[in-house]
Amino acid sequence: MLYAQPNPAHLALAYLEQQGFIKAIITQNIDGLHQKAGARHVLEVHGHMRQATCIRCYKQVPANSLVARFLVTGQAPHCDCGGVFKPDAILFGEQLPIRVLNAAIAEARRCDLLLVAGSSLGVVPAAELPFVASDHGARAIIVNLEPTEFDPRADLVIHGDVAEVLPRIAERLSG
Repeated sequence: MLYAQPNPAHLALAYLEQQGFIKAIITQNIDGLHQKAGARHVLEVHGHMRQATCIRCYKQVPANSLVARFLVTGQAPHCDCGGVFKPDAILFGEQLPIRVLNAAIAEARRCDLLLVAGSSLGVVPAAELPFVASDHGARAIIVNLEPTEFDPRADLVIHGDVAEVLPRIAERLSG
């Protein structure tokens, strides 16, 4: 994850945002690749790996230095207070960051078109966002390799690789 680079799907989404076709990118990814691709309004509902927070005193530090320390020592990084640093990514069973989740729900309620790209829509509450958008009158496009629970309600379903499909969509819209 430290050295990962955006793929053509990330780049296409960032381009579509820069051109005004996309107002927000709501992602379950924690890798920061949307931002590396140039996207600006990214709502990371499962957190991110850019920083870590001490579970005792809540001090926040950049995560990259902690990862390097962990790789050398094999020990969980500790804060000066004695607490352990935890990356700001959400683990299974943890509550999602409520401000980010509320912002994602608000974006879903006000959008006129929702593009779901590369998600099986299997993890709640993010999986509910297309239903929220649809219930508020939005049209929906699904681009995913496998079928999703939302496919019957979508206006367009493309079963394909997002790294191939999204650049083609961006190309068509820019042309």
